[in-house]
Amino acid sequence: MPKKKINIAVIGATGYTGLDLVLLLSKHPKANIISLCATKNLGKKISFFDKRIKKKLPRISSVNKIVWSKIDIAFLSLPNGEAHKLVKKIYYQNKNVKFIDLSADFRITNSKEYRKNYNKEHGAVKLIKDSIYSISEFVKNDINKYRVIANPGCYPTSIQIPLIPLIKKKLINTNNLTIDSKSGYSGAGKNLEKKFKHKNLYASTYAYSTKYHRHIAEIDQEFKKYTKTNINFSFNPHILPTFRGILTSIYAELKKGSSSKKLRNELIKYYKKDKFIKILKLNSELGSGNVINTNNCEISICNTRIKNKIVIFSAIDNLIKGASGQAIQNMNLIFKFPESLGLK
Repeated sequence: MPKKKINIAVIGATGYTGLDLVLLLSKHPKANIISLCATKNLGKKISFFDKRIKKKLPRISSVNKIVWSKIDIAFLSLPNGEAHKLVKKIYYQNKNVKFIDLSADFRITNSKEYRKNYNKEHGAVKLIKDSIYSISEFVKNDINKYRVIANPGCYPTSIQIPLIPLIKKKLINTNNLTIDSKSGYSGAGKNLEKKFKHKNLYASTYAYSTKYHRHIAEIDQEFKKYTKTNINFSFNPHILPTFRGILTSIYAELKKGSSSKKLRNELIKYYKKDKFIKILKLNSELGSGNVINTNNCEISICNTRIKNKIVIFSAIDNLIKGASGQAIQNMNLIFKFPESLGLK
């Protein structure tokens, strides 16, 4: 393992995802955080925003203060539409810098699709081709060839990890999948109350965006990439009155000759070298409780009372495996550190 520490900038350090990222990086033995950036609260200590962060770190500063020649990797935890501007500005001038973008700016490979989903023109279209969409378990052999890493969305991570191996092996019908995901409210960010106006926000469960959720384009794209076919699915997201965690329920029909046992065996085989993917016994109950504050994804395959109809449950922490933990897992892969370094 390389001995040298890597120099890191975290841009957007004071949001929910940014704070989890800083917390994890502050304990990572190979991470040297030299810039923590935000647009407000300049000069404040990061511990002002999160008492869990005990390490002495640089104070919050403007992105304009970054000395890019000293940076090995920048984590961008910014609103959609901001990261591509910054990457375009720095990418060609400072070829030493790698970027892990935790927004959606480099997830969608088709710029027209990006505009349709995010109501913004993409300002760095050429760089989309030089980026890689990175669910860590799927890109281990390719990720270090790229300087721009598109960290996946939290819902798509919880959906693709259980489904892609099964679809590739043609074990389930793909003409009518129903995907139901429930997330803690941290997934909507600190502007939650501006986005969701319903009553009793922190004491209720709320369904939204059933037809045109932004993550659908991302899931469509990745399904097609790995399976070469269009997968027909509906996706229903919900916000829960809990801070963090996602539980995804996927309702699928078994193909002829398939069984829940075959599905489970395929997932065990596919992920046998992946520390963070946990396949439970058949028909295990599953909640998000076990994965909170970890980079793990737990999966349970359950039979239903309808013959050949199964439910696949998948649980992750939306801020860790769905964001900052997977970003660090991707960083470890890029720099050839042990994949689980700095992660529980």
